[in-house]
Amino acid sequence: MSKLRNVVFALVGLSLLMVIAAPANAAGNSGCKTGKFVGSYTFSRTFSDIWGDGTNIAHVLVLQLNLHSDGTVTEDFTGFPDVMLSFGTGTPFVGSWTCRNDGKLVVTSISTIYVPTIDAINHPSTVPNPPPVDLFLLLSSRSTFLFAVTDDNTLTRVQMRVRSYLANEDPADPNGGTLGPLITTPVVYHRLIASDADLLAP
Repeated sequence: MSKLRNVVFALVGLSLLMVIAAPANAAGNSGCKTGKFVGSYTFSRTFSDIWGDGTNIAHVLVLQLNLHSDGTVTEDFTGFPDVMLSFGTGTPFVGSWTCRNDGKLVVTSISTIYVPTIDAINHPSTVPNPPPVDLFLLLSSRSTFLFAVTDDNTLTRVQMRVRSYLANEDPADPNGGTLGPLITTPVVYHRLIASDADLLAP
């Protein structure tokens, strides 16, 4: 079980805790009160050794944050399906946003982590023989992020905190689970700007 938890924490490190980024000016402004922040933003990071065994196979993994005008939010992580049968996977972050009085943006979302398992061997009446390698729900997370609206095309994540829930706990319970540490390393997201430049290229 401890080995399984180590795998989970490594996966969470790749997804939720992508906080190693260049320092940024995280000063807030009245930004989110203007409503101009709605849209799609990305943060990319290169993992130079995706297997962690010195093979130096590099993958650029992207977090894509989508803020909708109706107050909902989704965030996709391209690393979730990457080698998921070896390390596990997760669901997109889905939730809501609100604008604080100080002009900063609060985002709360829920996601779920799955890990590889061959536990189907213990349930022969419901699976074929031999049992398949499958994915098993291990834990869920309720993540809260604070963004400064740096300018019309830039959001800076200035704080985040994750509440983790076991598979038999309800991640919709705001007081349940186990609350993790406050993370304050700035992470800069840039708006994905629609452009017809590629269409006009020779």
